[in-house]
Amino acid sequence: MKLLVTGGAGFIGSNFIHYILAKHKDWEVINLDKLGYGSNLANLKDIEDDPRYTFVKGDINDFELVKDIVKKVDGIVNLAAESHVDRSISNPQAFIESNVLGVYTLLEAIRKYNPDVRLVHISTDEVYGDILKGSFTEEDRLMPSSPYSATKAASDMLILGWARTYKLNASITRCTNNYGPYQFPEKLIPKTIIRAKLGLKIPIYGTGQNVRDWLYVEDHVRAIELVLLKGEAREVYNISAGEEKTNLEVVKTILKIMDKDEDLIEFVEDRPGHDLRYSLDSWKIMRDLKWRPKYSFEEGIKKTVEWYLENEWWWRPLVDEKVLHPTPWKLKW
Repeated sequence: MKLLVTGGAGFIGSNFIHYILAKHKDWEVINLDKLGYGSNLANLKDIEDDPRYTFVKGDINDFELVKDIVKKVDGIVNLAAESHVDRSISNPQAFIESNVLGVYTLLEAIRKYNPDVRLVHISTDEVYGDILKGSFTEEDRLMPSSPYSATKAASDMLILGWARTYKLNASITRCTNNYGPYQFPEKLIPKTIIRAKLGLKIPIYGTGQNVRDWLYVEDHVRAIELVLLKGEAREVYNISAGEEKTNLEVVKTILKIMDKDEDLIEFVEDRPGHDLRYSLDSWKIMRDLKWRPKYSFEEGIKKTVEWYLENEWWWRPLVDEKVLHPTPWKLKW
């Protein structure tokens, strides 16, 4: 298979490319990435000379570039997106351009030049909004709470609309919070590890009682592979690990692993529209595609802390005052 991965230099994308090339010796991967703030070619430094891997610097809004690549591939995994909620609050336009117009451009290139190609679009649990009890299924309504999640919900609707009208072979995955190697340092888990390593205070929004279901990235990329190979067109698949933790629990767990004092914790002003709890029902992908998570949160978070502590060469060049800012939603990006 020749596979196009958009946004492949990002966190999930680079982990997915590593996984695919390690498992499928006869596959080729084209990585299309504009190298925005969350992308980093250092994520793929170890495979840059692999003859099965090709990097193309470019934006999925560039129709001429995208259609030339789309013509040549058998499958597409779309991970190109602006993904940080805090940044979407201060600069929503970038999210419209990437997450909505970019998906439209990709869909039009597929429709006109390779309508039979297999497409998996990577979305998020945040499109459902928050839920105080129970878990969202794929049939539940979308009620996004931020500019980021609103643009992701819009892109989901574009995918489903084009798939029905133009008979495209497209599926959507919606995952819970990922963590693991190569995650950009502004996210909660790497930010906590790095600030603790540097002896800095660990900022937690509000009371720290916001709940997320934490999914180790390797489990996620295995699920994406299954949907790519076995998923049904116009179907949505929720992906979660059943590992719900408050933000405060996550931070305390990291500090314990690192043998750091909880006095480092500092509660800061909550961001606007902060969802209290996300929770997904993943029975569909477990039943239909036989997927199961391999890693518990305890196992995954230990592996993650170890990776960041052992790979300071990777995160040091990415860290500045804005990335590690206690309340980044207040900044001008």
